[in-house]
Amino acid sequence: MTNVIYLLAAEEAETLPLDGGNSILLPKTYDLVWSLVVFLIIFLLFWKYVLPKFQEVLAEREDRIKGGIERAESAQAQAKAALEKNNAQLAEARAEAAEIREAARQKGKEIEAEARANAEAESRRIVANGEKQLQASREQVIAELRNELGQNSITLAEELLGEELSDNTRRSNTIDSFLSQLDTVSARSATRK
Repeated sequence: MTNVIYLLAAEEAETLPLDGGNSILLPKTYDLVWSLVVFLIIFLLFWKYVLPKFQEVLAEREDRIKGGIERAESAQAQAKAALEKNNAQLAEARAEAAEIREAARQKGKEIEAEARANAEAESRRIVANGEKQLQASREQVIAELRNELGQNSITLAEELLGEELSDNTRRSNTIDSFLSQLDTVSARSATRK
């Protein structure tokens, strides 16, 4: 057996693997053919089964992305429209609030003017009533004072004269003359002041 190994080694020694002009970078032809056949089979299987699924998944993702972008753009457009609508409503509400405030101010001024007019009218009425009452009280006091003074003057005149004044006409004439003299005396004292 050792002879066979030596014989085979001697035969192979004559032809070394790199002696035939083969390159390290270029494999043998049979390796290239079988590698090409396996590559074509794998390529065809990949082309027939894997690539369509892969393209389907990519198309689905692309549709989802495009749909998502379209939905996002649509939502953004709707949000922008809603924002513009809300801004318009807000502007209308502010304008309406300004109108309401202005109307309230006007109404307040009207109410204030009306209340002031009512207060002034009430004040004038109260003053007029007070003046009427004062005038009535004054006239009443004057009438009472005249009556009292008349009685006092009659009593004094009776004491001075020593007789009783029984006649009403005489009494009233005496009272009237006394009061007229009293009025002239009071008018003189008022002009001296």
